[in-house]
Amino acid sequence: MNTKLLSALTATAVATALLGAGSPAQAFSFGTNGITFANNTDVKFNFKESHGGYTSSLGIYSVGSVTSLVSTLFSETKSSDNGDQNEWKGSLGNTVLGSGTAVFTFLANQVYTLGLNSDDGGTVYSTSALNAGTQQAVFGGSSLWTALGRETTNAFQAAGSYTNGTASLSNGGTLISFDDRGGGNDADFQDFTVSAEAVPEPITMTGLALGLGGLVAARRRRASKTV
Repeated sequence: MNTKLLSALTATAVATALLGAGSPAQAFSFGTNGITFANNTDVKFNFKESHGGYTSSLGIYSVGSVTSLVSTLFSETKSSDNGDQNEWKGSLGNTVLGSGTAVFTFLANQVYTLGLNSDDGGTVYSTSALNAGTQQAVFGGSSLWTALGRETTNAFQAAGSYTNGTASLSNGGTLISFDDRGGGNDADFQDFTVSAEAVPEPITMTGLALGLGGLVAARRRRASKTV
C-alpha cells in the first residue's frame, strides 16, 4: 500500500477514534417530555442559584408504575442566604453547601425526571405530564440564563419556548430552572436553577491501538501478495 495513503488512513482512524470515544451518548429526550438516553450516560449537574422561599432539594426520579426518588443532587440548608433579599436568593456555599457539582449515571432506556421537593410546597417535576400537565420547569441553552428575570416574581412569559434541552446537553450545557408553585404558582421559573452537561466517554487507548493494529496487519497482507 502507498505509504502516503496508509498515513492518511491512519490519521483518519485516529481522528475517528478520538472523536467517537470523546463524544457523549445522546439523549433522545431531555426536557419537559421526560429524560431518556439510548446508552448509559453520565451527566454532570452544577447548582447555579435559587430564588424560592421554601427550603428545597433537587433529585432524580425514576418513572414507571410509580415515580421514585433514586438520587438527591442538591439540598438547601435554609430557604435563602438572607431572608427575602434579592428575591430569596440562595447561593452556593451559603444556602447550598458542598462543591455544587453532582454526577449521575442515567441507565439506557430508563425513563427519568427531575423533581424539586419544597418543604410545604410539595414536589414538582421537570416532566410536565407528572404535574397534571402543567409546566414547572424550563430547559434551554445559555440564552435561558439571560432571559430569566431571576430577581423578580414576574411570570416568565417565554416558558413555553424552553421545553427541550437535548441539543444543548452536549453543546455547552443545558440550563434547567423550576417554578416551585410558591407565590400562588407565580410561574417565574427562577426558584431553583441548575445546569447539566453530558460527560464525554474517556478515550480508550486499547481501542485506539486495536484500530491501528488492524491497519498495520492489512498493510502487511497486501505487501505479502505483491512479493
